[in-house]
Amino acid sequence: MKQDKIRNVAIIAHVDHGKTTLVDELFKNSGMYRDNQQVTERLMDSMDLERERGITITAKNGSYEYKDFWINIIDTPGHADFGGQVERVLRMADGALLLVDAQEGPMPQTYFVLKKALENNLPVIVVINKIDKPAARCDWVIDQVFDLFVKLNAPDDTLDFPVVYASAKEGYALREHTDPVVDGGDMHIISEMIVDHIPAPSGSPDASLQMQVGTIDYSPYLGRLGIGKVVNGTMSINQPIVVARRDGSIKPVRISKIYRFSSDEKVPIEMAATGEIVAVAGMEDVTVGVTFTDPDDPQPLPLIDIDPPTISMNFIPNDSPFAGKEGKFVTSRHIEERLQREILADVALQVEPLTDGVGYRVSGRGELHLSILIEKMRREGYELQVTRPQVILRQEDGQTLEPYEELTVDVDEQFQGPVIEKLGKLRGQMEEMNTQNGMVRLKFKIPTRGLLGYRSEFMTDTKGMGMMSYVFAEYGPWAGEIKNRINGVLVVMEACTSVAYALFNLQDRGKLFVGPGSPMYKGQIVGECARAADLVVNPAKGKKLTNMRASGSDEAVILTPPLIMTLEDCIAYINDDELVEVTPKSIRLRKRTSVRTRG
Repeated sequence: MKQDKIRNVAIIAHVDHGKTTLVDELFKNSGMYRDNQQVTERLMDSMDLERERGITITAKNGSYEYKDFWINIIDTPGHADFGGQVERVLRMADGALLLVDAQEGPMPQTYFVLKKALENNLPVIVVINKIDKPAARCDWVIDQVFDLFVKLNAPDDTLDFPVVYASAKEGYALREHTDPVVDGGDMHIISEMIVDHIPAPSGSPDASLQMQVGTIDYSPYLGRLGIGKVVNGTMSINQPIVVARRDGSIKPVRISKIYRFSSDEKVPIEMAATGEIVAVAGMEDVTVGVTFTDPDDPQPLPLIDIDPPTISMNFIPNDSPFAGKEGKFVTSRHIEERLQREILADVALQVEPLTDGVGYRVSGRGELHLSILIEKMRREGYELQVTRPQVILRQEDGQTLEPYEELTVDVDEQFQGPVIEKLGKLRGQMEEMNTQNGMVRLKFKIPTRGLLGYRSEFMTDTKGMGMMSYVFAEYGPWAGEIKNRINGVLVVMEACTSVAYALFNLQDRGKLFVGPGSPMYKGQIVGECARAADLVVNPAKGKKLTNMRASGSDEAVILTPPLIMTLEDCIAYINDDELVEVTPKSIRLRKRTSVRTRG
């Protein structure tokens, strides 16, 4: 493949601004599918969790042909918690498509991903997406994007960025948003702009081989595959090379397979040329950041800088009375092996053994980052317990610093009062407020601690109509005590199976998390108390039977449906003296104090 005919482009955007849908349309528009071929929607979201949640979690590679050019696409996550993926895959790209919603404009994650692209000196094409929205305001969005470039000190040549207007959902792109859509439209304008404005990859085919691994894939037949761009030199099958590891050591390996991407599939090839993005098999313990290079003249590329994690949780073996009943992997050794596998592929994650007990301290970018890992583990058959998330503090010049987030909230005017009041109590400081068409956009700077568990409250306060998104801003001074939860909990007195009559009588004491017929153990949390203190309860207390018939007092027991909480809800809900027990089939809440008790 000729080097000047290759284009490597990363698609970056805030979460839910349409990256994966745009990739689908670019693939369809390239003519790589038959007319009658069934094509999966959101093709690049290959993980079950990605399809269920509608978000991209891991960066993916794909490519398509346009005229005689080969365009490699890197689809990146849009959520701030997976920013570590964005930081490392931008090394593979020679330019970026920045997607911005035509109604919402730039959001916190837009700021983050654009900052990373500019740090890598990448030329940027701005795509104003979702122009078919009734409330689209394209001119305003362009002004906001320009202001964002200026705020990030973009060089003068980058400020004159090319713009294209698109509706990925409807499958068309326009040079001006006022242009008419002809015959349903297509996406060729975006491909044309990529060819015209993104440079061909630099590098010399005659130089020593250099290829840095940006992401990891897995094949059931070949094991771990390292994916990266051939920066210099060429690479062929059975070629003896060396791997420069992250710790500086060098290990000889032999390339067994090389794959090029076509659409979202891997196609085996004999040789990879300079500038190509390929997947390589041959090294069992390949990790992100290592460099494949020439054994005679090893030249490792600089390691990828990753922003430090801001939140940590303890992962400890499950030792409840129900331990081992549902999972296959229950010991600390199993948990350690799984966590070590994860950090090979996710360099934004850090794992260290606990010094005060059995288990591991796992640090990541946010609640979602860690909860996705826990969800993956439980689906694979692991049982474990996790503690409440804690922010990672720093000490500088005798002062305690904590992480702060830049929070953007979009709500209807009628809900702004409760939102501002709650965020004020959580030590949030409002920095900006804009009103348009009955909607208010609020920008806050808030300690990360204040956002732990706030999303569910926010959705309640805005009746599900609000939008909130945040991105790490900086470390700042300790903001003081923040109250996590006002109410106490209902704690089970002894091992039992819940009965409807007892739960009916407990309904007045608070909100229940369980229904009748649920097995329970001493110390398990079955509901939220209406008061501030914890309450020990007996959910198995049956009705006393007599031989007297009662008139009017034997009505049917009517139970309010229990509150079913997701994994994220549970993690956000617990206090420091509580744990979330996670198994493949169940998620339970429990008190720490009775961890060793057998009911």
